[in-house]
Amino acid sequence: MKKRILVISGSPRTGSFSEQLATAYQQGAGSLHEVQLSYLSQMDFNPDLCHGYAKAQPLEPCLQEFQRQLAWAEHIVIYTPVWWGALPAKFKGLFDRTLLPGFAFKYEKGMKMQQKLLSGKTARITLTLDTPAWYFRWVQGAPASKQLQITTLAFCGIKSARPNLYGPMISATEQQRQQWLRQVRQYGQQAL
Repeated sequence: MKKRILVISGSPRTGSFSEQLATAYQQGAGSLHEVQLSYLSQMDFNPDLCHGYAKAQPLEPCLQEFQRQLAWAEHIVIYTPVWWGALPAKFKGLFDRTLLPGFAFKYEKGMKMQQKLLSGKTARITLTLDTPAWYFRWVQGAPASKQLQITTLAFCGIKSARPNLYGPMISATEQQRQQWLRQVRQYGQQAL
């Protein structure tokens, strides 16, 4: 059964390994599923939610398109680097600007918890690291993983599996990178 899949590269740098991973996934999934790609590096927008939710901030065309893609997708696949233990600022800004009340969640008077407006969607997250995966998970506490999986996606109703961690990128050989790309193509073929 065909799935509608949105593949996101969360690196602000053109040509990054995150972009290569996103492209590899699309190559694996493309003939079996409907796939749309979204590269953060190609988006031009103000990542600062200047007034919080106190005042509406018009969405740039690329942000309108990103919201359309999120609404369309059944499964969301994210490839992003981890910088200083967190998501790159522009990637965080993409979520700040687009996962808005009325689109991604809604509070109702008398309710203590938000209504999750993106429920029914699933996600797979892959983080690239310059630290070993065990160090990121057990010593640092996996802050970027928790932020993306729990406080962002799950808050809006998107369920995700335990994130894949690839690293350390800083010392990865070309052979290791090619192995990760092959693995990601296989994930695409399986719509994981």
